[in-house]
Amino acid sequence: MAAMAAQVPVGGVASLTTLLQAPKPTSIRLHLQPRRNTAARSSRPAASPAQLEQARDARLPDFVTSETLSGLRQAQHALPKMSSLTARSVLSAVSPTVLRSASPLTRSYSAFSTISRSFSTNTTLGPFSLRAPSRVSAAGFAQQRTLFGNTWGSTSNRNMLAHLEQTANNNPSSATAQNAFYQALLRSNMPEILVERYNTGRYASNPAVDGAYTKALEQIGTVEAQKMGTMTGAQGQTRELSEQLRAIGQAVSARNRGGNVSLSKTGSGAKSEPLYVVVDETLRSTLFKWFRFTAWFTLIVYCILVAITLFIDTVGMSRKPGGVQNAEAKPELQKTKFTDVHGCDEAKDELQELVEFLKAPDKFTTLGGKLPKGVLLVGPPGTGKTLLARAVAGEAGVPFFYMSGSEFDEVYVGVGAKRVRELFNAARQKSPAIIFIDELDAIGSKRHERDAAYAKQTLNQLLTELDGFDQNSKVIIIGATNFPQSLDKALTRPGRFDRNIVVPLPDVRGRIAILKHHLRNIRTAPDVDSAIIARGCPGFSGAELENVVNQAAIHASKNKATKVSLEDMMWAKDKILMGAERRSAVIQQKDKVMTAYHEGGHALVAMLTEASTPLYKATIMPRGNALGITQMLPEMDKVSATKKEMMAQIDVCMGGKVAEELIYGADNVTTGASSDIQNATRVAYQMVTQAGMSDLIGNIDLASDYARLSSETKKQIESEVRRLVEEGRDRAMALLTQNREGLDRLATALVEYETLNKEEMEKVVRGEKLVDKLKVDINAPVKVPEGMVPAGPFGLPPLPPPGTDGDDAAGGPRPYPAGPASVS
Repeated sequence: MAAMAAQVPVGGVASLTTLLQAPKPTSIRLHLQPRRNTAARSSRPAASPAQLEQARDARLPDFVTSETLSGLRQAQHALPKMSSLTARSVLSAVSPTVLRSASPLTRSYSAFSTISRSFSTNTTLGPFSLRAPSRVSAAGFAQQRTLFGNTWGSTSNRNMLAHLEQTANNNPSSATAQNAFYQALLRSNMPEILVERYNTGRYASNPAVDGAYTKALEQIGTVEAQKMGTMTGAQGQTRELSEQLRAIGQAVSARNRGGNVSLSKTGSGAKSEPLYVVVDETLRSTLFKWFRFTAWFTLIVYCILVAITLFIDTVGMSRKPGGVQNAEAKPELQKTKFTDVHGCDEAKDELQELVEFLKAPDKFTTLGGKLPKGVLLVGPPGTGKTLLARAVAGEAGVPFFYMSGSEFDEVYVGVGAKRVRELFNAARQKSPAIIFIDELDAIGSKRHERDAAYAKQTLNQLLTELDGFDQNSKVIIIGATNFPQSLDKALTRPGRFDRNIVVPLPDVRGRIAILKHHLRNIRTAPDVDSAIIARGCPGFSGAELENVVNQAAIHASKNKATKVSLEDMMWAKDKILMGAERRSAVIQQKDKVMTAYHEGGHALVAMLTEASTPLYKATIMPRGNALGITQMLPEMDKVSATKKEMMAQIDVCMGGKVAEELIYGADNVTTGASSDIQNATRVAYQMVTQAGMSDLIGNIDLASDYARLSSETKKQIESEVRRLVEEGRDRAMALLTQNREGLDRLATALVEYETLNKEEMEKVVRGEKLVDKLKVDINAPVKVPEGMVPAGPFGLPPLPPPGTDGDDAAGGPRPYPAGPASVS
């Protein structure tokens, strides 16, 4: 029965036992209290001596105080004397089932009893039953080891307890048998069974039995006393804790705007036992907090977006076109010198005065002279205006402030005026200094009455800064423009930009100097002569000459040459003059033949006309937008043209159309002559309206105010222009008719070689052969069908018989194929 001890709590047993006795609270105390779980007690850590002493000293309630053995016996003998609680009255109130279960004689032999003893060492079948013992789930590990020795392995202890219990039951009057069983229960850590058996009062007792009973009470009472001590201390703090909770609740409620406050009463408020406060807010308070959070969040996000937008706009306004972001103009120290500038000696001499003024201003102020505030550099693009301004700063060794006219104005109003102020303030702080404004016409163009006020703010601020600028402040303002006629008169008046320095295109000497300067770092062949190249590049600016040298070096590197040759230089010059070759263009053979006659007509008229510009090169290789080009270059620089030379230009322009008309007939002339007609009309219009080369119109300027001319005057101008162009056509027709054989030879050579220079064309017209020149395969890249190729060598039409002038035997035009031709 000891194996079943842990299944039923002691309280159940005690309740059955007390039914047989009078419930006297003052006599029966601790042993009638419900028994605590044995496993929970065994798993609790052992109490220290100090805690045990505190538990003994703690004052326990009356119903849990221990009684002495004599007191218990007196209480037992005093039960029959109580009139209200007699044995008969107590037994009559108990049901028979309960009495039968409480009787130790009947409960041991009832196999079907629903209520059995939990603390017993005997089973229902006897002490030596072989059935498996009950599961001791609530017993501790130490108790299981004491009862059974090991896990279900040995039954000697269980059989011993059962034997001792059986002996004690058989000899209820033997105190020795009872003591032996009690001692075995104490050794097996079963004090609850001992107390239960002793309290029945049916078994013999002696001092030894009383001592065992006292030990059992002490074992049970130690754990209970510890628990009671803890409960007593907790009760002592309940009032103080309640006051703390009340104070905390009032404080939280004072700060809480609506809502329910709940406090956790399990904690004491100490660090080890924190006190938890839960505030259950009302719906109104929750909505108000969400509204406040949304409002603040929206305001913060709006402010952040505004700050980011302002930052991006500020950075965008200060960004240069090249991508460098500068909020203000920063000074630069230039290393460019006057020795790096060529082709504009007169401009360098005038700017040399600025250098001397910046180096030694006393030299000019001694006699009371003042240097001009602003200097305006005027000239075509690429002539070196910006390079001259940098050279002035480099020679003088002063800071150089550079800004382009397009960098002042932005999308926002007032930005241009602000940057003008910042530019001049920075220059004053770094004086002596040079301010260079490139493309001045971008901000200094003429003002009109219809312009908005904000459109003129930048120019007005610039004029104000120029007026307030001290001439002895050692700050020079240099401007550059390609269109001086578009500048406002208030900007170019004396006292502002009052000195204009013209930077023209370089002449032949200037081109030679520029080419030598750019060729000093290029590995060139011995045949490269700067003078030859310079004479073949009239009208080239310094930037174009630099591009010629650079293109020649790239072409030589592409061909894996060790040095740049004269051929590479000529190739680069032709590329700039006539455009890049389009060798991949698919041109039909009949179109090549027509283009050859067209370009041959231009070249032959240029060779036979006395006052025409010398012929340079003719080609039927497509270049740029043209199918063929005839290029002419003057031997020296020309600054003006005579009437005879201008009429020769008209004749050369009409030579291509006349050649097509002569060979293919008037009905088969192509649109390739449209650009020639435009050039001829332009030259004739210039002769009539600007140069006064018309006897009918006279020496009158009609181009400046052409819109206000009368209709009769305009009619006369149109009549004179038509007359000059038609006369040029007639002269070209006469030359080509008389030299038809030379035209055919020149066209055949162009089809055969594609490109001819002046000397080669002269040999072909005279009938000489080109020995050293390579021929071009006329069948590449497209094979033309036989029906589309005209008869004759190289697809050329046969020469007409003398006197027919290109007509057939019947007097009609010869049927030659027509198609698109060159635009040159």
